[in-house]
Amino acid sequence: MSVDAPARRDWRDTARDASDLAVLGFALLLGALPVLTAGASVATASAAVHDWLTTGTWPSARDNLRRYRRALLPGVPVSLLGLVVAALVVLDLTALARGHVPGGAPMLVVTVLAVAAALGYAALTVVGIGRTGGRGWRSAARSAGRAGLDRPLLWAGTGAVAGIATLLAVMVHPVAVPILAGYALAALHAVSRRLPATRWEHP
Repeated sequence: MSVDAPARRDWRDTARDASDLAVLGFALLLGALPVLTAGASVATASAAVHDWLTTGTWPSARDNLRRYRRALLPGVPVSLLGLVVAALVVLDLTALARGHVPGGAPMLVVTVLAVAAALGYAALTVVGIGRTGGRGWRSAARSAGRAGLDRPLLWAGTGAVAGIATLLAVMVHPVAVPILAGYALAALHAVSRRLPATRWEHP
């Protein structure tokens, strides 16, 4: 008895995936516009990408809204922390680049490396929150730390993806930033799927 081979993907499937990720990126930034809802928006989008890569289908609008509402309050401290860290990094890099802080180029290099490591950790945390349906930031942060220590190359890979996405976000036209966000989130999940599932802690 013959078994039907899985249908081969063609350019239409690729185009559909690209448009879906673009729509996801716009939804992510739209949900994050009030600023304090950024954590909930990222958690919901990450969970949607995880579902898509796992099952081949996107969650329904109702499921996404339910996840978003559930993630609103837990996401507020995450949003505030992200804002504070981003502001401190910008101030630090600006002061170093202008020579207002002693240390010069060596200190600037050290700071950039530290930021890259932090981006990798944050990226793994975002992937981890997606694996749990957008719930449990603390658990995702702990799991990201263990995963990064177990697989330093993965930490470096996610940091590189996040760093490149950040640089592109500064360089591209603002209209393209949401599209970039969707693609970057998918890239982070794709890189992280090299990790065994047993490395991640579920709440």
